[in-house]
Amino acid sequence: MTMISEFGIAIRPVMPKDRQGLANLIHFETHVHRHLDWKPPLDWLGDAPFLVLEQDGILRSALICPPDPPDVAWMRLFAVSSLYPLEKAWDLLWGEARKHLLQNPRIQIASIPLQEWFRRLLDQSHFRHTHDIVLMVWHRGSQVSMPKNPTVLVRPMNSDDLPTIEILDGLAFEPIWQNSLDSLQHAFHQASVATVALVENSLVGYQISTASPMGGHLARLAVHPHYQCKGIGSALVGDMLDQFSRRGASRVTVNTQDHNVISKTLYQKLGFRQSNEIYPVYQYIKEMDEPK
Repeated sequence: MTMISEFGIAIRPVMPKDRQGLANLIHFETHVHRHLDWKPPLDWLGDAPFLVLEQDGILRSALICPPDPPDVAWMRLFAVSSLYPLEKAWDLLWGEARKHLLQNPRIQIASIPLQEWFRRLLDQSHFRHTHDIVLMVWHRGSQVSMPKNPTVLVRPMNSDDLPTIEILDGLAFEPIWQNSLDSLQHAFHQASVATVALVENSLVGYQISTASPMGGHLARLAVHPHYQCKGIGSALVGDMLDQFSRRGASRVTVNTQDHNVISKTLYQKLGFRQSNEIYPVYQYIKEMDEPK
């Protein structure tokens, strides 16, 4: 990726020497978008595009959006100093990142903007609000008893399962929601409860959940398409809820897409109820950004 330099402004790939400046942007500035991610921003060092904007040698802004998996790029970080114009920083960094990403004709680019100012920037750059993610909440005592499938064995996940889980993940989700092996490894190492479901010794589903002072969070649930609606998801989620209950957790949350009727129905049957928390998903519409 080439460097752009004019009037004391430089757009360039991040370098190890930028760590402190990036940390200052992320932790002390007002305009900071961070993706809900398994990896902290600085762990993306070495991936592209990971761009910074300098003004007279001082780091003023950063944008991280490397593809992971290869055909999907999420806006993982956009941070701007209060001493630099917000829209100008976005236009310069996104313009350079866009050129890099669109070298792959299959690329999908997406973001979950939680702040109005970032939604406004995306709207101006041919991103469109395509759907929402909703938060569902389970409270201890609200679990509904579900009939168990005796052919399903739920056991703890181990690291040797991850290559198989990556394949299953790719079959269970549309491309923008698929996880790479690297992401799954990060998720596994941060998990509080991670289990797999087996049918006749074949791995057909998995879940990864994290813990917090508030309780638990079901971060990932996937079932092989051939085994969906056969009690696999119920077995995994029910076991996870039992484990958190035994630890004293009073609350477990999960995010799912607003249009994912199968997942929402499963969670509702197990005692989850939809909250008022909604997270918008924006996707870049390449056709809108093409020259007329």
